[in-house]
Amino acid sequence: MLSIGEQIRKLREDQGLPLRKVAAVLDIDQSILSKIERGERKASKEQVIQIAKIFNVDEKELLINYLSDRVLYDLRNEDLATDALKVAEKKIEFMTKNQHGK
Repeated sequence: MLSIGEQIRKLREDQGLPLRKVAAVLDIDQSILSKIERGERKASKEQVIQIAKIFNVDEKELLINYLSDRVLYDLRNEDLATDALKVAEKKIEFMTKNQHGK
């Protein structure tokens, strides 16, 4: 399982693109992109969407990985993380069902 940063690096390297070119398209400094790839800085949702377009990959798949990393970073040191995720999943299902029922 790759983190979002590792996935971005793999996409970039697989296409033979240097950091500077991808960073230029994203309109960020290449040091920021490097930090994102190394997991030292978080990408924004908008950047992830742009990256999906740059590399012509499934935006949904990339966003799911991005969101899972956000959850992981928030809960990684919590003893009850797995239980909390199960409850959160039920809450999401409940809220989604109620929104569609309106």
